[in-house]
Order: sequence, then structure tokens, then C-alpha cells
Amino acid sequence: MADSARVKLENSIMESPSPSPQSGRKRAPQSPGFRSRYHVSAPGHCFRKVTLTKPTFCHNCSDFIWGLVGFICEVCNFMCHEKCLKTVRTVCSCMAPTMVRVPVAHCFGPAGQKKKFCCVCRKHLEGNASVRCEVCELHAHSDCAPFTCGDCRLCHRDGSQEMDTFHHHWREGNIPSGARCEVCRRTCGSSDVLAGVRCEWCGITTHTACYVIVSPECGLGRLRNMLLHPAWVRLCSRNFSKMHCYRISERYHNELDNSDEVDSQIPAPTKDSQPASTPDSGKQILKVCDGDDALKRSIFRLVTIPRITKNDEVVESALRAFYIPDDALDFELQCNGQQTLQSDDILNRNGTLDDKAIFKENVPETWLLRAKPRDTEVLKIYDDWLKVSMPYVSVSISRNSSVDSVIKEVLTQLARKDEDPSSYNLVEVYMGSKQVQRQVLTGQELLLDKLRDIRKISLRQMNQTRFYIVENRNRAVQVNVLLEGLPVDLSKEEYTRLLHELLAIKSHLVNVTHVYASQGTVVLQITCFSEAERIYMLAKDTSVSNKQLTSLIIPEIMHNKLPKGGSPLLVFVNPKSGGLKGQELLYSFRKLLNPHQVFDLTNGGPLPGLHTFREVPHFRVLVCGGDGTVGWVLGILEAVRHKLVCPEPPVAIVPLGTGNDLARVLRWGAGYSGEDPAQILVAIDEAEEIQMDRWTILLDAQEITEDGKENSFLEPPKIVQMNNYFGLGIDAELSLDFHHAREEEPGKFNSRFHNKGVYLKAGLQKLSHTQNLHRNLKLQVDKQDVELPSIEGLIFLNIPSWGSGADLWGSEGDSRYGKPRIDDGMLEVVGVTGVVHMGQVQSGMRSGIRLAQGNYVRIKVTKPIPVQVDGEPWIQPPGHIVISAAGPKVRMLRKSKQKQKKQSASLKEGRSESPSSSDGGN
Repeated sequence: MADSARVKLENSIMESPSPSPQSGRKRAPQSPGFRSRYHVSAPGHCFRKVTLTKPTFCHNCSDFIWGLVGFICEVCNFMCHEKCLKTVRTVCSCMAPTMVRVPVAHCFGPAGQKKKFCCVCRKHLEGNASVRCEVCELHAHSDCAPFTCGDCRLCHRDGSQEMDTFHHHWREGNIPSGARCEVCRRTCGSSDVLAGVRCEWCGITTHTACYVIVSPECGLGRLRNMLLHPAWVRLCSRNFSKMHCYRISERYHNELDNSDEVDSQIPAPTKDSQPASTPDSGKQILKVCDGDDALKRSIFRLVTIPRITKNDEVVESALRAFYIPDDALDFELQCNGQQTLQSDDILNRNGTLDDKAIFKENVPETWLLRAKPRDTEVLKIYDDWLKVSMPYVSVSISRNSSVDSVIKEVLTQLARKDEDPSSYNLVEVYMGSKQVQRQVLTGQELLLDKLRDIRKISLRQMNQTRFYIVENRNRAVQVNVLLEGLPVDLSKEEYTRLLHELLAIKSHLVNVTHVYASQGTVVLQITCFSEAERIYMLAKDTSVSNKQLTSLIIPEIMHNKLPKGGSPLLVFVNPKSGGLKGQELLYSFRKLLNPHQVFDLTNGGPLPGLHTFREVPHFRVLVCGGDGTVGWVLGILEAVRHKLVCPEPPVAIVPLGTGNDLARVLRWGAGYSGEDPAQILVAIDEAEEIQMDRWTILLDAQEITEDGKENSFLEPPKIVQMNNYFGLGIDAELSLDFHHAREEEPGKFNSRFHNKGVYLKAGLQKLSHTQNLHRNLKLQVDKQDVELPSIEGLIFLNIPSWGSGADLWGSEGDSRYGKPRIDDGMLEVVGVTGVVHMGQVQSGMRSGIRLAQGNYVRIKVTKPIPVQVDGEPWIQPPGHIVISAAGPKVRMLRKSKQKQKKQSASLKEGRSESPSSSDGGN
């Protein structure tokens, strides 16, 4: 078992790998001093004294290093004062695999725009190719990423696993410079170095020397009421990467990988691009591979050493370049011809007279770092997956040690010697940064040979490999796959037959559990990993009626484990809205919440999220997008509400569109402008619920003769839902022109300023436009005919905001009409005389022409006319249009006025303060 000091260290040190040097593609790692002259209590570091030539900050205390002398770790570039050497608690990068509690792969994606530090080499990411994990706070250069390990957040139970306790998940650095330490209350963040640590669940921040005092159990912080606890989510994910499980887009990730290899390093430069020696610097550069796999694929690290260097010093340098913390005496260098350097041999390109310089005139350019053969080893065996204190036992193995004998020895040390060894397996786990690979070892396999084989393939892989003793239980496999894009309105039997034809599903392994016929979507429950993987991949390459199928892995929320009164938040983000802001919000919410509760609307739409939350007794919804996106989500919610345990979840909005009229009315602001996402979540948690009307519009296109008589139907009736407003005439015509312009050049429409400019240009072109709309319409409100004045546009309002915040109805009192409300079951009917009138309304100089107020509207259209519903325009043929209430009201979340009035500020301890955003509504 792990001793108490080890447990304390693992509970206190963040789980992130520390910085790694960059590969030879960009620069060679600095040569180590070959002998560690300064030792600290934090494991792995190898400090040497350096002369500082530019302003430098201490990574331990974040203060400026005055004077010319500093101390730098030759492995991870950790820099500190001499006085700080005794207090360093941050472990070196080479120790990162030893700090992992539960191996979880990362989901690397493109780095954001904000200034960050690499969690591997501790240097700025600016101006370099870099990546970040889409789920946790890991940032790294592209060529540093292979030296990270699988230490991402654990966000679900894998199959039948149980979670006894839930501990903090610490990550070093990249926290706000003004962050306060939870223990000493002093500033612990820095914008100059990678300093301080933060729990990725509860958000508390501390100094690296202080967080050993913090209780290891995490309470999930201020957002716990809306966060989906990992213990409540179950997902059998053995054959699927975390990118698939979290439904993260694969477009960029395919560019990063370029192959099916796991954790492949970026190839180093060619022979012509990097000289083997640098005469002016007095150094020589060696290309070193860490195993047969790297040698085969020409992947190496560049190690810079003095011209005259002993072999054991070169080995030590090579180990540091590969972040291997083992003793250099256990390794050796070999050239391609398998010739091995002895410990006293000297690499010397100048050809000195030293008799031991056996390669003095012909030093090979590529070397292979090998582990020396060992007759015995001490192997650490970890006890199952979710024992967060990571207890392990040390077992001495020899040439004859088999898996069975080791299992017996482990059970004896764990005081379980009376149990049947055949009930346990020994599992080899490779904790790669992109994928965690597991392999059950056979009983007669010799472990010493196994270790030699791994080291021969890759020493770095051996450094990231663990062995677990796991109870051999028959764990039920249950993978849920959601398929979208099928024909609509079929029966369950018809969908089953269609899937047999398209995907050749196996009936004894696959069961259709849920059918959403109106959406053309089914959910499959699969009891075999290989069958689930086959169906998932095959469906992505299958089309039905020229429509591509969408396949998604769906987690299962253990609704019976949800606490009473809990209300997790279901987040929908449209990354195409708001330029790059939508994509950044998607990343931020995955980081702040459980990624299983955050859904990308471009990857399957709203239905996968609503299906995932179908059995949650009470939840809330956050929609990040424009008014069209909000309408989309509300429409799907209306269609499937009868299948939800919580049929009316309240909905909040983060406005990312151009108009954002509904968000203005609900006080969420005129548009997202970079507010802290954590503050937004706190505001949602404190928002008030209100009711809002929704309306059904029936558009019945008919051919109408000159004498006004109706003939045959031109097309089937069309039914749409309306939340904000419905416009006919000049208003819809401008929306249609904007829509066509955006379809022609979608890349230009990534800012609200540009979008409004396009609207303005379209309006100027319509100044002299006359359509005499009143002559082509007949209006009836609550079965009463309404005489239309000379107008060019007719607008029906459900909310008191139109055209990016304008008050079209006006605030003047009128005894004929009641005060407009979004929950009064009434529509306000307003007319505009043209573009100039609309401009005056936008500027607040005038209001529209009030025509009527009612809850049932009938319109007769005699000519084709532009119409728009919540900003979605089209040309409507002649016929009848009927507007009526659409079933029950929807519940919306309105930002509290107190939160609205508070000025924007960063959250205080533990994200306890509320957000503020500009309010463009009432």
C-alpha cells in the first residue's frame, strides 16, 4: 500500500503533467548540467544555477528575481529564487504520470485567443502551434502535447464503477492574476509565470505550497446546484474516445492527428535541416529515439551536449528530454548497429587524443536509448480504478514471475489471501494523453518479459503504463447510440426494418428503445462494444434520401441518484453564432460544468440533450445563440415534452445573435460581449421564472383568381411556431435580403456590427420602394375585421422588443388596449409606413401604428408577399394565414434586476459573486 506521505502528496499536488521541452522541429532542448547539484522536496526536479540575462519571475512565489542568479530545473524549466528552493512543492513534469488518480484521456482542440502558458514547458503559447483540452485546463504546445498523460477530469462512471468519494482535481497555472488563495487569502495567480493551482470542479484557487492544507474532498463549489455530478452519469465507453463520448467535433482533431496512432510525436527536422554539431557554440546535437517504434517512424528528440561528454552524462540528458525520471545507470545508448557505449566512453567530435574516445571521428547521428536488461524488478500494482488515494502494493518480480503468481502475492499483501485468485485480473493500462488503453493480461504471461517488450517499443510508453488488479466481474455492457436523419413519421417496427437494411444490426444485441418519429430519430441500446462501435462508425457514412445520418453516443443519467431539489443545467450552444464567441462559450461551459450536460447544436441539434435529460425530475435549459436558435430549441422541446419527466423546464438565454430581442426582454442583454461564463451561470442560478406565450402560425397557400375566389391549393399547409414576432411586407423583405446576402458570403457575417451594416444598406435601397401592402391583405382579429391604413409592413408582436430592441408598440397609454405583456395571451398588431418609419422607430423618435390587440388572427393574402417569423424570412404565396395560441405557455428565466445592476467584476472566492451584463430590454 502507498505510504501516508505518498497519499498526502497525491491528494495535494495537481494532476497535470508539468511542462516538457519542445521537439527538435522548433528548437533543441537545453543541455542539462548532467549532475543535479540542488535537491528539493518536490520530486523529479534537477536544479542548476544560471545567470539571468533578462527579467525573470519565480514560478514558486511569482515575485521578480532580483539580481543575476536564478535556479532552473533542466527538465521542466521551473525557475525560482535560491530562497525558494526549500519551499518548492510543484512536482517536475517527469513525475506527472505518478500523480494521476484515475486515467482519463484528453480531448485536444485548437487553443483559444487568450494569453496562456504551456503546462508542459512553462513557456508562453503565443506565436506557437498549440492545443488545449476541451474538457480541462490543460494547455500545451503541439510538440509538448505527446509528453502529457491521461490526467483529464473524470466526468462519468464507466459502466458499473462506483465512486466512494469525490476529490479535488487540481490543475496548475493559467488562473486569473488576481485570484486569491483559499488558505492564506493572498494573491496566488500570475500573468507572468505558470503559478498557483485551481480545482477544475469547485474553482477554488491556492498556492502550490498551501493546497496540501485543503480538505481533499470537493464540494463542487458555487455551481453545484446546476452541475451534473460525475457519480450521476453512467457511460460504457471502452471502445470510444472521450471526443466521441462528449460529442466534440472531429474536424480539427483529425488535422491534429493525421493518423490513427496514439500520442504520436511530431516528427523532428530532417537531416539537412539540423546540423549534427554547431562549431561556434562548442556544442553537439544528437538525435535520440526512445524505442523501436520511434526509430521506425523517424521520431526523435534533439539532445544538446558539450563536445566532450561522457556516456552516462548523455544518457542522463536523453532521459530528461523524454521526461523519464528513472536512474540513468539503468539505461544505455546504442547506435543503429547495436554498438553500445560504456559508461566511461566519451563522445568527441573534435578527435582529441583521449584513448577512450572510441567514436571520436564518426559519431552516429541517431542514437537509441535502451533500458539495460534486469533480472529482477519491483512492480507497483494499483488496486482497482476509483480508489482516489491510489493505494498500491510493490511486488518483486523475477524471470519466472507470471501474472497468476503476482495476483496471489498482491492478494496476500492486501489481506485477501483467502479469496480465489481466478476471480481477479491483472490489467495493463497505458495512460496516453489522447486515449487510455487497457489490456487484460493472461495468467501464464511472464511479467518481466512484458516490461522488457514495452520498454523496447517505447520508454516513454513504459513511463505512462500502470498495472491494476481488478476483480473479474461480469459487467453488463450497455451503449446507447442516437441516430438522426432517418425518414420521419415511421413506426418502431418500420424503423427497425430500415436499420436492418442500412446497418445490418443484430437483433439479439441491438434494441430500439426510443423513437422520435416526428424528428426521424431513434435510440439504440447495444449490449456489445464491438457492435456499438461498428454501428456508430457505419452510420456516420450512411445516407438516407440524400440525407446524412448522425450518430451520437448518449450517456445515461442515474436519475434515482439525483438529490432532492437538484436542478442540473442543460446547455445548448450554437458555435456558429456570435463569430468565435459561440465556440469559446462552448469550451468554457464544458470546462465549468460536466461536458455531458453541454451540447453543440451543430452536432445533432437539441434532441440529443433533451433525450439525455428525459428522466431528470427537474432541470433548467440554457440556450446560447440568437433568437432563431432559441426558437429552434423551444420548438423541439414542444415536440418531445410529452416524453420528458420535466415537460416544462425553464429556459435562459446567452444572446449571440444580431437582434436578440427575446434576450433583451428577459434582461440577458443586447448581446454577449465577453462576460465571465462563471458569472453567467451564477446569474442563471439566481434568475426568476416567468411564463411566455407561444403562437402557432398556419400558412395555407391557395390560388386566388382576379375576382377573389379561391381555387386549388398551391402547396400543402405550412405550420410554424412564433415566439417573438411575425412580419409581413417591408420588414420581412429586408430580412430576406439579409438572408440572401449571408447565404452568398457566410464568412463575412461574424459580427453584429457588420450584420447591422448590411441591414442598413438593404434599407437604404428600399427608400423609394412602394408595395401598397394594405391593398393585398385582409385582416381579422378576434373575428373582427380590421381596416388597414396605407402601410408597407404589418407586424404581430408577442414581446415588447422588435428590430434589435426597438419599442414598436410604444409606451404611451391608450384606453383602447391593455399594456403589452409576454404572458397575457394577446398579440399586438402594428403597422409601419416604410423604411423611413422603421428607422424612426429604431432611433426612438416614433412608434408604430397601433391597429389591434387579440388572441386569434386571420389574414387573407391576395398576392405573393415576403414574410418572416422570428427573423426567418421567405416568400409566401397567396392564401390564408391563421395565428392562434400554441398550447401551454413556456417557462423562461429572467435575470434578476439586482444582478442586472451590478457592474461587471470577476468572481470572488470560489466564484461566489454574480455576473452583470448590459441590459437592452425592459
